[in-house]
Amino acid sequence: MSIKSPLLNRPGAVEAAGADAGTAAHYGDPLREQRALARGEAVTDLSSRGVVTVSGEDRLSWLNTLSSQQVAALKPGESSELLLLSVQGRIEHDARVLDDGERTWLIVEGDEAPELSAWLDSMKFMLRVEVSDVTADWAVAGSVAPVTAWSDFAVWTDPWPRVSPGGHAYTATDEPAHPGHERPWHEYLIPREGLEDAVGASGQALAGSMAAEALRIAAWRPRLGAETDDKTIPHELDLIRTAVHLAKGCYKGQETIARVHNLGHPPRRLVFLQLDGSQHTLPAAGSPVKLGERVVGRVTSVAQHYEMGAIALAVIKRSVDPDEQLTVDDEGELYAAAQELVVSPDAGQAVGRPTGLLRSPRPR
Repeated sequence: MSIKSPLLNRPGAVEAAGADAGTAAHYGDPLREQRALARGEAVTDLSSRGVVTVSGEDRLSWLNTLSSQQVAALKPGESSELLLLSVQGRIEHDARVLDDGERTWLIVEGDEAPELSAWLDSMKFMLRVEVSDVTADWAVAGSVAPVTAWSDFAVWTDPWPRVSPGGHAYTATDEPAHPGHERPWHEYLIPREGLEDAVGASGQALAGSMAAEALRIAAWRPRLGAETDDKTIPHELDLIRTAVHLAKGCYKGQETIARVHNLGHPPRRLVFLQLDGSQHTLPAAGSPVKLGERVVGRVTSVAQHYEMGAIALAVIKRSVDPDEQLTVDDEGELYAAAQELVVSPDAGQAVGRPTGLLRSPRPR
């Protein structure tokens, strides 16, 4: 059961459903809130997030052995992202990672925290680590711009869409043109009992989850539980760029990561859809994406963007021609959908490939 945010008591607040339940979808004017959030003039309540901490001397080296990311040398205040995978390389957990010198903080989707905490606890063996689900004590709030009044709070800064050390970009878009650069993102850890006071002290307006989701979709940023299902591998969502270190040591799922990256292709690919907005409605997440009469994927996230109108993310078959016009079918309501590549159909098979499509981090 989600924890109800005290910010739901604000005038005009309408509670969100799904993963954001317990927080406000909006406070009366979603598009105005979205504009303010995009300009860095608003903050959003992310207290539906789960928070897990790992303390102890072995915490970083231990997490390094379990996860897809190189975090053994993570410095205090440095942000990263890690995945915990199945043996088949499928995504089981996606965590935002921040270390403060004493504890490592893992910010996850709310329903992930109990399961993640229990699994990590089962993997301690004789190591000097202590795992705690601290969701009841710590809330999360997000913003596009740093919040000066929150400088004393720990903050995770999203690495997306920069290519992290050891990562690769699977998009065909030139990196400076990636829309994710238009959405820097910060998530602050705030004592839950002080959330209302912190928001008041920020001097910022409040934006609901609808605003945050629209900016996320426009940035092509995948979200666990939205863009993922029980078969998702990181390559399909371009998560190799921020959440996977291709040269680190052995971890569960590494064989699939290496095989698909070096020798194969991911079977599906994430795509951004610009939807025909003439119906003045939006298709539901989960709606089939069609090429002619053939179903080739599904919509994973959808929003009304304050500038672009109706937009969506979808996961479709890799073989779909990027130039094809697609259709979203929401129980007979049809929406024309123009696709933009997030993951290229040519992603993978890096062995022997000339440099170009799959980009490593630029020298600094």
